Amino acid sequence: MQIAAIDQGTTSTRCIVISDGGAWHLAASRRHGQHHPKAGWVEHDPEELLANVRAVLAAAGPVDVIAIANQGESCLAWDALTGEALSPVIVWQDARTADVLTALGPEADTLSRHIGGVPLDPYFSASKMAWILRNLPAAASAFKAGRLRLGTTDAFFLDRLCGTFATDLATASRTGLLDLKTGEWSDELCDLHGVPKRCLPSIVSANEGFGTIEGVPVAVSIVDQQAALFGHGCRKPGDSKITFGTGAFLLAVAGTTRPADGDLLPTIGWNLSGSAPVFAIEGGIYDAGSALEWAHRIGLYTDVEELDIFEGPTGISRGLAFVPALSGLAAPYWDRRAAPLFIGMDHATDRRDLVRAILEGIAMLTAGLIASAAKTMPLSSTISIDGGLSKSRYFARMLAGASGHDVAVPAMHELTAVGLAELCGIDASAARKAAHVFSSDGGISDEDHKRFKDAVARARGWRG
Repeated sequence: MQIAAIDQGTTSTRCIVISDGGAWHLAASRRHGQHHPKAGWVEHDPEELLANVRAVLAAAGPVDVIAIANQGESCLAWDALTGEALSPVIVWQDARTADVLTALGPEADTLSRHIGGVPLDPYFSASKMAWILRNLPAAASAFKAGRLRLGTTDAFFLDRLCGTFATDLATASRTGLLDLKTGEWSDELCDLHGVPKRCLPSIVSANEGFGTIEGVPVAVSIVDQQAALFGHGCRKPGDSKITFGTGAFLLAVAGTTRPADGDLLPTIGWNLSGSAPVFAIEGGIYDAGSALEWAHRIGLYTDVEELDIFEGPTGISRGLAFVPALSGLAAPYWDRRAAPLFIGMDHATDRRDLVRAILEGIAMLTAGLIASAAKTMPLSSTISIDGGLSKSRYFARMLAGASGHDVAVPAMHELTAVGLAELCGIDASAARKAAHVFSSDGGISDEDHKRFKDAVARARGWRG
């Protein structure tokens, strides 16, 4: 069986064709525009995303099954009758609703965490959907006419491509509107944010079946990070992975009961038909690959090969630190007012030192996520990583040293696609065999961690 695994991500849309046994090839990849109409706003053109999904699927050729991964928290509004998008896609990185959420107060934050497992942060979809309804006349008019649909990007794609207005339970858990106990939309959270529940998609299992595209069944739809968790072969409590894309996201399997509250967040890992939902804990960094893209854009480095060639002691051991907070800080800080920070430079500091500090800053923040996860439950001794940064041996070694865990890097870096294929029921385990395992060597000292923690404290609350 051949599966077209479509990964619709923050910067690109890719289609990987995977066969039973794990053979795979990249059929196509298309980048799309990132729009920043105001400071802190991040948008995509929904029609561009949809056109790219169609294009990469066409490039796959004949396949037996289609599976689609989505961005998670990114959301939009559209017309139920015409399918016309009534808003841009407001991306998970977008921070336009930060002040509105702060004004709701600590009791509302406690309610959100209790019911949905997530804090009041603009990262999640709820406040973005409410913003659309309050601020875009086309959406308000469609609501009055009974034609408004609100949802994450998966629901939009499935509605337009298959005529199915639905989302899976894992993606629903990323909205801030789901009741984790019942697996249904929460009346209390919808009322809190001002999101009309009747405009939201139905919630189903990830492998429920979502209709067809030109006669080919769409068997699976799920949020990208949870697909990657499955693709890394994480099945037992404590099994964990980190995906380094635009951001960096750690997920660890927690079992079939909601994990205890801690620094990281409870979420749905996956939900398959006929089985109990599998919970996970999750923590993220808003800027990983995006921090490196910024460094490339301003001329700090030219080629990706430069991300692997460093000599001498680490920058952090020499007092040079970078806090990658271009979009603020996610778990466990939830501080959208944090700002990126270089500190510790002197007359001898050059651009190579700054690039190294960026890599180290991402690794140190990620190590903090791992430490936070370990407070909630024991993690496996080896953590599997994928995504662009996993290709840097320097970064993988740095992460192992900073976290105290061995770091495994699979030979294939498209683990979201592997997860999609395996959720469709095939065995693609051969694709995730580790090409390298980097052992923790104790190279990052307690003093290094203390220094970086101090840099994070200095970066927090900078933006007014």
